[in-house]
Amino acid sequence: MTSRVLITGAAGNLGTKLRSRLAHPGRLLRLLDIADLPEPAADEAAELWPGSITDLPTMLAACAGVDAVIHLGGHSRERTWQDILDVNIAGTYNVFEAARRQGVERVIYASSIHAAGYAPSTTAEAPDWLYPRPDTNYGVGKVAGEAIGSLYADRYGLNVICVRIGVSFEKPTRPRTLGAWLSPDDCGRLFEACLTTPSPGYRIIWGVSANTRRTLSLTEARRLGYHPEYDSEECAAEAIARHGELSPDDPAARYLGADWCTPDFDTARIEAEQEG
Repeated sequence: MTSRVLITGAAGNLGTKLRSRLAHPGRLLRLLDIADLPEPAADEAAELWPGSITDLPTMLAACAGVDAVIHLGGHSRERTWQDILDVNIAGTYNVFEAARRQGVERVIYASSIHAAGYAPSTTAEAPDWLYPRPDTNYGVGKVAGEAIGSLYADRYGLNVICVRIGVSFEKPTRPRTLGAWLSPDDCGRLFEACLTTPSPGYRIIWGVSANTRRTLSLTEARRLGYHPEYDSEECAAEAIARHGELSPDDPAARYLGADWCTPDFDTARIEAEQEG
């Protein structure tokens, strides 16, 4: 078992879920974030590491003596291009470069469905390694992170797994999220598989539960040893009763990126209106 794991963005939604689910005897979690983190419990093997992924010296120190990095840090919603460039892209470069310099063998990168958000949503499963079609600045940042990971795998021999996460909340509450939901417990199972599978090389996989309405492939994730146990179908009736079925003409039904492909997420237009 990997003995020391650095988690960036450890105070965020995914980081909070993974903190307890990846805690095992013999494993130390090093938790990095610019936000405050709860102090470790008496029986919790964890180190709190205040700092930003945008600072390379901080990342070099955080990666010292680490066996693997789970990179969750960065903006988790759509932001201006400069924000994405400074934090999500440059910050991801810092993580990989620090891992390389410190001899870290494995980086697990939290990518997103929004790296391929404009891919059509069809009755067939979206395959692993689906060609990037980002839906936002945020999506472009995730594609850039996948490319950085590919470079560091090929040139420097790092094991890199890019997990294109659908949506991961306690339960899906809208019809558009039923197919792409990753339950918190399945999220823990998936990242545990990514940490422990031998010599994965470079992979791009989908992060999703075993949903009846699943639109994303589980082939590559299962090859890593991931065995999802949850299905969003138990939440389907409630979600549909509250919000209704999606119209086939709605962008949220036509594209993998769902409502991120609607005009509300056109950051360039919003910025132009603000400037005007």
